[in-house]
Amino acid sequence: MSLENLLDAYSCSNGIWDEMCDERQIRDHYSHVFTSLKELDVAALQQKDRLAGELFMNQGITFTVYSDDAGIERIFPFDIIPRIITGKEWEHVEKGIAQRLKALNLFLKDIYNEQQILKDRVVPASLIASCPHYTREVFGIKVPHDIYVHISGIDLIRGEDGSFYVLEDNLRTPSGVSYMLENREVTKRIFPDLLTSNKVRRVSNYPLLLHDILKQMAPDQIANPTVVLLTPGIYNAAYYEHTFLARQMGISLVEGRDLLVDHHKVYMKTTNGLEQVHVIYRRIDDEFWTRCCSARTAPSACPAS
Repeated sequence: MSLENLLDAYSCSNGIWDEMCDERQIRDHYSHVFTSLKELDVAALQQKDRLAGELFMNQGITFTVYSDDAGIERIFPFDIIPRIITGKEWEHVEKGIAQRLKALNLFLKDIYNEQQILKDRVVPASLIASCPHYTREVFGIKVPHDIYVHISGIDLIRGEDGSFYVLEDNLRTPSGVSYMLENREVTKRIFPDLLTSNKVRRVSNYPLLLHDILKQMAPDQIANPTVVLLTPGIYNAAYYEHTFLARQMGISLVEGRDLLVDHHKVYMKTTNGLEQVHVIYRRIDDEFWTRCCSARTAPSACPAS
């Protein structure tokens, strides 16, 4: 069967949100993609799928599955048929996420300072006291610019009516943005005309925006702050992303053994001697950080003190 026949036979199910079509027809913003796909045959589409997998593997775009005994290196799952979010939809999502992150940041600021939300009994104090992730040692510490949430990963899903819902908020060490950036590049390779003809917004400037955010965390008197990305090392599941972001931002990728603390200042060991570090983008899970720095079971991941 040809791909055109397959697509013509494609039907939308009732009660399930289908990105490409509603109960009657192909959605307007998918019409160009649908037409482009119909011009291919099944063999061509399968070839593009294989090409995408080869591009991911050859470029080392993999992630680690620790529980898989058969082999821990896998390429990131990739759907060659793009998922489209319209400009109007994205404006709604963007405003909602910005509002949500502001609320989350204010919540964290309050919990680690005045705790007015507990005094007003909006949130039970026992809920905070029993939370394993509540770090009592941080209570009362003033953070730069009152920003507790610098980088976040907000997982979204669609309901059956097409509305977006937040599945979870990842505020500690969210991973995955490098795969999103590489997905876009692979899509450009396998469908070179599809993105340009549909006025797709660019995402390639993300590393520059991230670098600017990190530099803003440095003390105000530092004109050109040194920023580093701290990784637990090559065996971490997201190590590819660590190397990718460090390279794209033009900053050093360091492990704990590359850093030392002297007179309450952090320095990086370089071939030219010690260089002071002003901002550390820590890509280490809190549990791993606490475990290794207290028990020293993995001292290479923790800065010397």
